[in-house]
This record gives sequence, C-alpha cells and structure tokens, in this order.
Amino acid sequence: MATDQTSPGKTHNLRIDGSRLWASLMETAAFGGTPAGGINRLTLSPEDGQVRDWFRAACEAAGLEVGVDALGTQYALRRGRDMSRKPIACGSHLDTQPTGGKFDGILGVLAGLEVMRSLDDAGIETEAPLLLVNWTNEEGSRFAPAMMASAAYAGEFTTEEILAKRDAAGISVAEALDAIGCRGPEPVGGREIGAFVELHIEQGPILEAEGKTIGVVEGGQGIAWFDGTVTGFESHAGTTPMPRRRDALLGLAELALAVERIACAHAPSAVATMGEAVIGAPSRNVVPGQIRFTLDLRDPRSETLDAMETALQEAAAEIGTRRNLAFQIERIWRKEPVPFDTKLVAAVDAAAEALGHSRRRIISGAGHDACNLAGRVPTTMIFVPCKDGVSHNESESATPADCAAGADVLLHTLLALANAPRA
Repeated sequence: MATDQTSPGKTHNLRIDGSRLWASLMETAAFGGTPAGGINRLTLSPEDGQVRDWFRAACEAAGLEVGVDALGTQYALRRGRDMSRKPIACGSHLDTQPTGGKFDGILGVLAGLEVMRSLDDAGIETEAPLLLVNWTNEEGSRFAPAMMASAAYAGEFTTEEILAKRDAAGISVAEALDAIGCRGPEPVGGREIGAFVELHIEQGPILEAEGKTIGVVEGGQGIAWFDGTVTGFESHAGTTPMPRRRDALLGLAELALAVERIACAHAPSAVATMGEAVIGAPSRNVVPGQIRFTLDLRDPRSETLDAMETALQEAAAEIGTRRNLAFQIERIWRKEPVPFDTKLVAAVDAAAEALGHSRRRIISGAGHDACNLAGRVPTTMIFVPCKDGVSHNESESATPADCAAGADVLLHTLLALANAPRA
C-alpha cells in the first residue's frame, strides 16, 4: 500500500464505490430472503451462518485479518502504519428481525467493508489500524436481551451469562453458536478499540421529512423491557355471565390502552409498545385465563422512564383490583440514555459538511450496539434516511444515493480519526 496519501489534500475527493456497496447489499439479501422482499435471518440461525461465511470470505479477499470471539462476534482488521495505536472501529450487525429488511444493521457492516475496499483501491494507508465488526445478536428477536454481544464487550454481562441464554425453543446461545460453527477462540472484550462509529438507517421519519441526507447522532434514548403475566380464570364462554368473568384478555386490553396513555402523557419523546401477547391455553369457547406479554418503554430521559414504569405498575394494580385479575410485571432489562462522544460527533458533522451533505443533529430512538460501546470507548453514529421511516419490516427501503452518502461520511470520519495526531 502507498504511504503518502493520508493528508487531507490527498483524500478530500475520495469516495466509496456506491455501485459496489449496493451490489453487496443486494447479494447478501439472499441469505434468509423472504418472498415479500425482506429478510428473515435470526441470530445464529443457519441463514446467519451463511451470511457470516460470506462476510468472512469478503473480508479475507480484501486483505483483512479476521478473528472471532467466544460469542461469535467477527472482527476484521486492516493494518495501519502504527500498530501500537488502538484501532478505529466501525460496523454493526448482520442478524435481522423475523420480518426484517435489507438495510437494518447490515448497511453499517457492508459500508465498513466498502470503506476498506475503497482505501485499498486508492492505495491509502492510515496511521492507526481500522477494525470492522459484526456484533452477534443485536436484534434480540431470538435471544434476549438485544445487543448482548456488545453489552458483554462493554462489561455489562459475562460471557458465561450470555452463553447460557435460551431462545423460546430452549436452545442456548452456546448451542446455537456451535450448531453453525461460529464460536471463536478470542476472549470477549479482549480487543481494545480506540473509537467506534456505526452507520445505520434512521429507522424513523425525521431525516426524510426534513429532506436531510445525514443524521449526526448525539446519543441514544433509554430503553426498559418488561415481561408480564395477567392471570384470571378460565371458564365456559357460553355459561359464564359477563359480570362474573375474570377475563385476562380484557384486562390486558385495558392495560394496553393505559400504556398508550402513559406514553402520550410524556409526548413527544416517549414511546411504548406491547409487542407480544400469548394466551396460555387458547380456545374459541373458553374465557382466557392467563396471558403472557411484553412491554418496551423508551425515552431520552431517565426520569421519564422512571415515571412511566411507576405509572405502568399503578395502572396494572388498578385494573387487576377492579377486574379481579393478578398482574405480574417484571423489568428484565434497562438501558439508560446514552450521550455519544462530543469529539466524534463533531468529526461526523465535519465530514458531512466537507462532503456537502445536508444534515441535522438527532437522537437515536432505537437501541444500537454503539449505545452499549459508549460505556467503554468513544462512540458515535451516522444516520441515513429510510423510506417513510419504516424499519423492522420487509418493506424497509433506502436509496443507493443515501447509502453511498452515509458510507462516504463514514469513510472520511474514520480517516480523520485514524490519522489524527497521537493524544
């Protein structure tokens, strides 16, 4: 590789190959592709194994050194002039929701790969090494909690705790890793990272509505997840008078509306979702006696999360007393609001400005691996628009131009960080 092309004057016109990035996005969409044009690639599924194999091969073809840790997270290193410096990292995830799209997560991984390829094409060597990461289980749709591998990297869980987590079928993370041959030898958290930048679709409507190309992400909002059960009494649908029923489903319906009111009371920032509800022994002519459900509460302020949780428990208690039902609601995970590193945020802003892209500061409504890493390393994110703000849906869509713009901002942010004077 050349060693004289890292100055701003030599790189300011550098751009990634947008056509190659788009081709990679479309090629990898075949792994778990659905008839409706989306992707079903649950973490550590055979389809996830296929895209991981593709990613490893593509990285090795680009001359990157690939390693894997004990939770299956993949690391692809591009060497720099000064290997004593901590690598500047980028990346995201390759797993999807059961009805996911072609861009959530994988855009950040493939854009990072495209950055490495474009630097090679231009013969550019950086001072610090660059690192591209595919984090295991960002989505949390098969194993809870979400973003578990990056959380373990940041020290929020031990490797053993994560390996013991089980999916709905009783399969552990350890068993799933071994089934597709993706458990690596590296210790989790053993690789030091100097900074981390994650490119992602916004997953919301703000950038598109305002006609902005780049979201300069200043932080992520807080998230609280709950598992709940409402218990009533199963009885005959034809012989039980309405006033004598202990109908778990009606109680849950009331709670769902209460959750909506709680979120609206903290508008516009708060959101709340009851994403799952399963009747214990469903039958057409039986009054439901027990239902398991989940809740997801989010807001950029810790105090609002606290207030929402208190209001949730109070609403459940009132509904339960009035309807003679028993609610049990347990918080299983909470992620506090995360501010991103101000110097990295400024670096993204400067890169977007230099490239001439319209931009705005923004808070991430979704959780991301970057939010976990911010507790250990300087971190920020770059957003690009997605059509109508739709994500976690097979119709999820982004334009080739916006994907390329985000990758260009990623490229120049990484160059600025990797070539900055040693602190």
